[in-house]
Amino acid sequence: MHRLSRRCSSLSAVLRHAAAPRRHLAVPLLSSISSQVGEEDAKARWYSVLSSEKSRNYQNLKKDLFLGKRYESTAAESAESNSTPSERYEYQAEVSRLMDLIVNSLYSNKEVFLRELISNASDALDKLRFLGVTEPELLKDAIDFDIRIQADKDNGVISITDTGIGMTRQELVDCLGTIAQSGTAKFLKALKDSKDAAGDNNLIGQFGVGFYSAFLVSDKVTVSTKSPKSDKQYVWEGEANASSYTIREETDPEKLIPRGTRLTLHLKRDDKGFAHPERIEKLVKNYSQFVSFPIYTWQEKGYTKEVEVDEDPAEAKKDEEDGKTEKKKKTKTVVERYWDWELINETQPIWLRNPKEVTKEDYNEFYKKTFNEYLEPLASSHFTTEGEVEFRSILYVPAFAPTGKDDIINPKTKNIRLYVKRVFISDDFDGELFPRYLSFVKGVVDSNDLPLNVSREILQESRVVRIMRKRLVRKAFDMILGISMSDNRGDYEKFWENFGKHLKLGCIEDRENHKRIAPLLRFFSSQSEEQLISLDEYVENMKPDQKDIYYIAADSVNSAKNTPFLERLAEKDLEVLFLVDPIDEVAIQNLKSYKEKNFVDISKEDLDLGDKNEEREKEMKQEFGQTCDWIKKHLGDKVASVQISNRLSSSPCVLVSGKFGWSANMERLMKAQSMGDASSLDFMRSRRVFEINPDHPIIRNLDAAFKTNPDDQDALRAIDLLYDAALVSSGFTPDNPAQLGGKIYEMMGMALTGKWSASSGQFHPTGTQPHVPETVEAEVVEPAEARTQK
Repeated sequence: MHRLSRRCSSLSAVLRHAAAPRRHLAVPLLSSISSQVGEEDAKARWYSVLSSEKSRNYQNLKKDLFLGKRYESTAAESAESNSTPSERYEYQAEVSRLMDLIVNSLYSNKEVFLRELISNASDALDKLRFLGVTEPELLKDAIDFDIRIQADKDNGVISITDTGIGMTRQELVDCLGTIAQSGTAKFLKALKDSKDAAGDNNLIGQFGVGFYSAFLVSDKVTVSTKSPKSDKQYVWEGEANASSYTIREETDPEKLIPRGTRLTLHLKRDDKGFAHPERIEKLVKNYSQFVSFPIYTWQEKGYTKEVEVDEDPAEAKKDEEDGKTEKKKKTKTVVERYWDWELINETQPIWLRNPKEVTKEDYNEFYKKTFNEYLEPLASSHFTTEGEVEFRSILYVPAFAPTGKDDIINPKTKNIRLYVKRVFISDDFDGELFPRYLSFVKGVVDSNDLPLNVSREILQESRVVRIMRKRLVRKAFDMILGISMSDNRGDYEKFWENFGKHLKLGCIEDRENHKRIAPLLRFFSSQSEEQLISLDEYVENMKPDQKDIYYIAADSVNSAKNTPFLERLAEKDLEVLFLVDPIDEVAIQNLKSYKEKNFVDISKEDLDLGDKNEEREKEMKQEFGQTCDWIKKHLGDKVASVQISNRLSSSPCVLVSGKFGWSANMERLMKAQSMGDASSLDFMRSRRVFEINPDHPIIRNLDAAFKTNPDDQDALRAIDLLYDAALVSSGFTPDNPAQLGGKIYEMMGMALTGKWSASSGQFHPTGTQPHVPETVEAEVVEPAEARTQK
């Protein structure tokens, strides 16, 4: 950056005076003036021309500088101020540097240059079509409205020709000589200010930098343009990293065009691959397939034909000797090559058509072609939203989840293609249009007024985007709900198998849409172990006096149905949901309730089954209260408390989690986390509650042991073994499995000692006879005789 010398206070004052009625331009042009202003001002001064017009102040400034006049800074005009006067400097910019920023920083992908240039050509055609309504003389040439792209891969040259409005010499200066000045923006503003402006003027580029994207891949750009308002054709030429350009009149008769603009790009050495016709065709189909004007590319084609083959002289002589006078001429099939224009784009995108006129086959064909799918989608939704935000969209639910990757982990998918005014912008989003749990939804979104950045590749966070996102999510849920309500139950089972985890993730991440997600969830239950049920079906099957929705989290349906927590609920015929997916428990905890029914984990303390008997509870506490304290004292910090259970019928005890602690399933999952916090794990583990069944014989025996001999070692070992057994049956993992095994072996040894032993010391398995060899006869000896013989 250049700036004025501190010693030239007069120049800064004059610039401030001359720029009082200043008009801002996007790129100030640079000039240098050499002046002799005393001995100190012998060096060249750089200053910014703040207006392209030759204003009177600017002329006076230049005149005074060359005459050597000096101006004092107005910053020192105040006689009352004792501080050092400040000096004002004007910002300046080098055109070449600004061009470099635009080319290398504004766009993140080189291949968008063709999208930008085709968009400009479409704007020129749109503008001519609109002006032709009021000025028919502009269309007197009767030339078709189209865009033609020709590539020369040998020389690395691409030419883009449109038959649009073209530009005059002054318009070339205004539009291409000033960076970020958009003729489209001016035209739209004029239409907006005009009372006669009516209809939808679907012009694309409004930033004024789209043309300069040509320098992403080009060393040199030539623009040859002919406006119907002018009799002459002009040529604009500019080079990358240059601060100037040239404009001249076209005099070569072979290069004259009747109307419109031709851009010629001389590609850089590393970017000549873009000049291949196949590459051009691919870019047009990807970015500009739905531009409203036909786009033609210069393609090599071929056709087959039969041609005669010259006969071998040796064979001809042999035929003459054999007397063959008539013979069939030999031919071969060859491919004749030629070059011709080929239409690339479709002028009418499917989402702009009336949904009543589009068949299911049309939607499926568009889906397969756009997203490279071979299976038909499960459902589709074609809709248009109007009001403060207007856009058109088609959404699809795929038949299967993608293999080899998990879209929940990587929300950046290529499933949503964003178009603005039918021009493809991007398919690389990170949750701007859809939350990551709905990343499996595929489709296209086309809007005319999305807030994009200048390069049109990134959405700007705004109220419009938030409204669009909300409406897209709502339509996606309506589509999924339609699948769930289909007569074919297998469709939703297929959907749930592939995308059920996504919806469960939505319970965690999207609190606002809980009411839409909850009816779509499916679970196994104690009364439906083979078929998934919905929450609506569960609520419909609830008992009249049942207030809550019960669930148990486990690693499998088999583990869940055999847990001791189910015993009393099974007796009362209360249905319990089986949460067997690792994400299920967290999802349900985030839902909290459904249709005013709270979710209750049957493995947590203070379970209320609605059948409390306060008198019996009081009696049990009086009878077993001291026994519970005795057990708690022996177990110590392993449990938070020991209580009388109301959920057991056949098991002696169970280990339940604290009301705000982790369940056994959650503790298992947290242990599996590589970054798990050991301190929090120890804290949550200390909240376990040991519940005993006072009607079980083991508990009554322990109660008797406490009342007779509370220090009996066998009774204390029984408590330890009882706790470890409850630990395993409740789904927890013992800290020392080997120690648990040792306790079991010890108790087995005590229980089995002498059970099958006989006085003779012989042991025969039940139901078997001792083996006696056939050659030996058995002799029966009476006990008395045996003693006599000895």
